[in-house]
Amino acid sequence: MNKRNIVVLFGGQSSEHEISCISAVTIMKNINKDKYNIYPVGITKEGNWRIYHGKIEDLTVDSWVGNSDNAIISPDATDKSLIIFKEDGIVKVDVDIVFPALHGLYGEDGSVQGLLELAGIPYVGCGILASSVSMDKLFTKVIVDRLGIRQAKYVPVYKKEMDDIKEVVAKIERQLEYPVFVKPSNAGSSKGITKAHNRGELFDGLELAIKHDSKLLIEETIVGREVECAVLGNYHPRTSNVGEIISAAEFYDYDSKYNDIGSKTIINPDVPKITLKKIRDCAEQIFRAVDGRGLARADFFIEEESGEVVFNEINTLPGFTSISMYPMLWEDKGMSNEELVDRLIEFAFNK
Repeated sequence: MNKRNIVVLFGGQSSEHEISCISAVTIMKNINKDKYNIYPVGITKEGNWRIYHGKIEDLTVDSWVGNSDNAIISPDATDKSLIIFKEDGIVKVDVDIVFPALHGLYGEDGSVQGLLELAGIPYVGCGILASSVSMDKLFTKVIVDRLGIRQAKYVPVYKKEMDDIKEVVAKIERQLEYPVFVKPSNAGSSKGITKAHNRGELFDGLELAIKHDSKLLIEETIVGREVECAVLGNYHPRTSNVGEIISAAEFYDYDSKYNDIGSKTIINPDVPKITLKKIRDCAEQIFRAVDGRGLARADFFIEEESGEVVFNEINTLPGFTSISMYPMLWEDKGMSNEELVDRLIEFAFNK
């Protein structure tokens, strides 16, 4: 059997650059080497595309650029190639498929998906529409509102409104009670998100969030358990059981996700069967509503007082690190990381 060529994209210009590099290593270690030749292509924080020449296990956030050459994926649909720029000339490699291991802006938001659609190259994960609307928390809210699934009450804020931040604060206070969450609409991994307990913290949170995006989402606080559900497939998706997040911080921000050893994930927590079914049903409904393909992770709250399921957000390229919930949820279902990666690649060829 002739091996196919797979490009794994990692790094990127988003605030999740470092996490993407770690995810890519996990993915590449679990790609079936008997079926695929792997071409690791990293994108620097400045947007420079480079092919990494070292061993996968030696790839680190700080080291890979020094062992690489400039490389780009051709957008020409008749070409379907990776173009590598070496000192002695250009090398072209046929590309059969791309696995974007990119999180956040310029990778999970439809940008790279658009390039790959132009290039006519199959790729793992959701398409342009699902990627873009799922990355944008405000537009996700609009879609989920139409489904009748409960979610936190919210107030949108646009950059042009921030010229009169006092009026923005007054608008929020008219509609929501403290504490509230202040979120950039398009930032990932909780970058730029704060919890405001009073007017002063709200001012600070708005000024921080607007540095990350031109559109903000202010949400009521839901007191309850944080749970996640994995989705896998194309037109007949499967859903996993749930995992619960026990955050070491007041909320599950970037540091508590990746830097705080006090944060924990629990697979199959004690959740009533009827609640588990509701979470899985909602995860599948939302995945279908955004036109999802391949994979996604849907995040929910189980409200403390009522026990109701409240939707939080959906991620179309969830993390693949050693502490990431998505692969752990499928491992709980008896699916190894190698099998999971292989299935995702096959879904890409068949979507």
